[in-house]
Amino acid sequence: MARESQAKRIKRTAAVYAALKKQFPDAKCSLDYQNPLQLLVATILSAQCTDVRVNIVTKDLFKKYKTVRDFARASQETFEQDIRSTGFYRNKARNIIAAAAIINNFGGGVPDTMDELLSLPGVARKTANVILSNAFGKNEGFVVDTHVKRLSARLGLSSQSNPVKIEQDMMELSPREEWATFGHLLVFHGRAFCTARKPDCPGCPIAEYCPSAGKI
Repeated sequence: MARESQAKRIKRTAAVYAALKKQFPDAKCSLDYQNPLQLLVATILSAQCTDVRVNIVTKDLFKKYKTVRDFARASQETFEQDIRSTGFYRNKARNIIAAAAIINNFGGGVPDTMDELLSLPGVARKTANVILSNAFGKNEGFVVDTHVKRLSARLGLSSQSNPVKIEQDMMELSPREEWATFGHLLVFHGRAFCTARKPDCPGCPIAEYCPSAGKI
């Protein structure tokens, strides 16, 4: 098979985006939140945990802790129990409390720049991109979660395994204004069709654009 040029890959990526947009017109962030602080907390909790489980936990969590000061002053031991079912609860509790304390010391508002967000405990590029795009409407990067990592490889959009390098590849293949939506579309597709263990290639709406279709 001839190697695909970048121009052809960009064209194929656009076709993938269009097909997924038609399939999932309402694709959006699956985490429940009402403000940037809640999204920050929910996104940190979502590491190695499903959004469904996080939403169950935050339903009560956000009633108990309503302000950045509430999170900053939370008892580590108590908070661990509040979020225990999300897994890795000790580190998550430590990071959320510490991040809230930093935010509280700087006026109480969640930062809206990449550099400032990355300075917070528990925040890497994925979390920062989720917050920037969904809470502030800023497309600074491409969210790379487990679904995007898997699909970018299967679709032949990136041969990288490092999330930062995958992000760079995806940013080069799609317009900036589509980055946030494209990420959501890939997540929805990964859950509905292109699952990790048994992808539904026969029913896949983008099979014609996928070099892995029928081969997994």
